[in-house]
This record gives sequence, C-alpha cells and structure tokens, in this order.
Amino acid sequence: MNFNPEILGLIAGTLSCITFVPQIFKTWKSKSVKDISVTSFMIVVTSTLIWLVYGIWKELPSVILTNVVVCVSAVIMLLLKWKYSEK
Repeated sequence: MNFNPEILGLIAGTLSCITFVPQIFKTWKSKSVKDISVTSFMIVVTSTLIWLVYGIWKELPSVILTNVVVCVSAVIMLLLKWKYSEK
C-alpha cells in the first residue's frame, strides 16, 4: 500500500482551518470583541504568512491551502475586532 503523506497534511490542515470558525460566528453574532486579543491574531497572521511562503517554496498544497484559509480567518477576526470595538 502506497500512502501519500499529503493526505495526512490535508486532514490536519482541514482541522486547522476550522479552528477559528466557531469564534468568528460567536463574535459576529454577539458583536462582543472585548476578550479578543489583537496580539494573538497578529501572531497567527504572521505565522501563517511565513508558513505560506514555505509551502509555496516546497510546493506543498496542504501547507499552502491550510495557511491561506487560517490567515484569512485571522484577518476576519481582526476586522471584526476593529469593526465592533468602535461601538
């Protein structure tokens, strides 16, 4: 049996991608951002951008896809923080 490790990467990546989904929906619904850490999400954005460069460099689809989705999710959280902090 020949196992492609990229499959394992895609499974792990899928789990990583859904990490922020519950927080995004909760924040969007409640419009409460008082406990959201900008620093944490900035670290996530920076980390995922570095991983994205690595994934592109090594031509690893699972790394590329995962980090694009996680980065977009983190940016959405930062935008929600900015939008709902003004009120």
